[in-house]
Amino acid sequence: MAAVLSSIPRSVQRTVKLFLILTSILVGDTGAAVDSSPLPPSITTAPLSVGQVVNNLVHKDEERAQDLRHYECTRVYRLSYRGFPGDREAEMTVAASYDSPSTKNFKVISQKGSKLIIDRVFKRLLESEKEAAEPEMHARTLLNRDNYEIALVGYESSGANSSGVSSSGQGSQYELAVFPKARSKYVYRGKVWVDGTDFAVTRIDAEPALNPSFWTKKSEIHHEYMKVENFWLPRRNESVSYIRLGGRATLTIEYSNYRVTDSRLSGNAPKASTSTVGAH
Repeated sequence: MAAVLSSIPRSVQRTVKLFLILTSILVGDTGAAVDSSPLPPSITTAPLSVGQVVNNLVHKDEERAQDLRHYECTRVYRLSYRGFPGDREAEMTVAASYDSPSTKNFKVISQKGSKLIIDRVFKRLLESEKEAAEPEMHARTLLNRDNYEIALVGYESSGANSSGVSSSGQGSQYELAVFPKARSKYVYRGKVWVDGTDFAVTRIDAEPALNPSFWTKKSEIHHEYMKVENFWLPRRNESVSYIRLGGRATLTIEYSNYRVTDSRLSGNAPKASTSTVGAH
């Protein structure tokens, strides 16, 4: 298969790879045959095409990025490792802030558990997030057609997604399959759910496009977002990594106590509007 793909132009290779991903999604792990109809009903009933959904997503994201002047929140990082050479756990609470257009700052409030995890995992995550927020890097990781091959694979007319989590209380969800055009530790391949009213990402189930370490056999990413004022911000992130020696590491990040400044409402003397969401 690799030899065949190597003889095909790169743009066609990406299309073939995306087709293989979509086939695995539609067929499922059991290998059952797909429906004989050209497209599943969940796609044919979608009001918008994938191109329209992506265009709306990009446009709305640009608007929200321009309007979001500042936010603060509390994050709780937890990591549990089970496996060779021994079990480890750690927890760190962080006060995080963002200032437009790309400045992020973090202050550690408390930490406990494995110092190895705190120094080599948690603190490196914060450094990586600052790096990813830089304009040049951010442009290369945006969910758009420049960075990803994107296909529509489902449409939900209700407000709850397939896991039962309601995004905005009502509305619809577009389900997209995404495949990055270039590999890096900041992009991913998998599924993305987009709110049909606000055209914001509400959920991601994916895996990194680039394996973060030789010792990591496989990683899974699960992100949830929530609406705070006029913006969609992280609610909960979970990453599960399977280690080649048989271990398993589960990292979760819980977000709460958001305080948001909207430039459309703040005027010349901005006063942050507060939205507090209960911690998990």
